[in-house]
Amino acid sequence: MKDKLHSELENVNKMLLDMAAKVELNISRAIEGCRATDVDALEEVVKRDVEIDLAEKDIDEICVSLLALFQPVARDLRFITTALKIVRDIERIGDLAKNLARQGLDRRYEKLVPFPLELNEMATEARDLLRKALDSFVKQDPVLARMVIEDDKKVDRYHRDNLHSFIAAMVEDSAAAGAYTQYISVNKFIERIGDHSSNIAAMVVYMVEGRDVRHL
Repeated sequence: MKDKLHSELENVNKMLLDMAAKVELNISRAIEGCRATDVDALEEVVKRDVEIDLAEKDIDEICVSLLALFQPVARDLRFITTALKIVRDIERIGDLAKNLARQGLDRRYEKLVPFPLELNEMATEARDLLRKALDSFVKQDPVLARMVIEDDKKVDRYHRDNLHSFIAAMVEDSAAAGAYTQYISVNKFIERIGDHSSNIAAMVVYMVEGRDVRHL
C-alpha cells in the first residue's frame, strides 16, 4: 500500500514539474513576444494556457483521491497538501503569463514607447525566482526556499521603481499615457509572478519542516 502511495506521489511530482515547465516557457515567450513584437509567440502563450489549466484540474483530482484512498500522515500528507497549494500558484502564474501576452497583442502604442528594458530585466528576475522556487520543491530544500522568499524583494523593488518612472513619464508626455498605462499593467503582472513564486517557496518550507512561514 505504501509503495503504491509513493508511486502516485512521484507521478504528482512529475505532473507538477511538467506543468511548471509550460508556465516557465509561457513567461519567456510572453516577454519575448512583447519586446520583439512577435505575435506568433504571444498567440502561442494564450493557446498553451489551456493545457496548464487542464493540468491543474488533473493534479487536483489525483491529490484529492490520494487523500481519500490512502489517508496519508506526516510528510506524505504535507506533500499532498503542499502540491494542492503549489498547483494553484503555478496555474495563477500561467494566467499572468497569458495576461502579459494579451497586453502584447494590443499593439496600439508600440511606436510611441518601445518595450522598456526595465520590464525585461524584471521579468528575467521573476522567471529565475520561479525556477529557484521549483528547484527548492524538487530538492526539498528549505534553505533555497527561504532565499526565494527573500529575493522576491528585488522584484518588489523593480515594481515600485518602474511604477514611479512610468507615472512620471505619463505626466511628462501625455500622448504616451496609453502606452505607459499598458506597461503599468505589465509591471503588476510580473510583480505578481514573484509573489506566487514566494508562495511556492513558503509551502516548501512547510512541507519539509512543518512550519508555516507565509506571513512572517
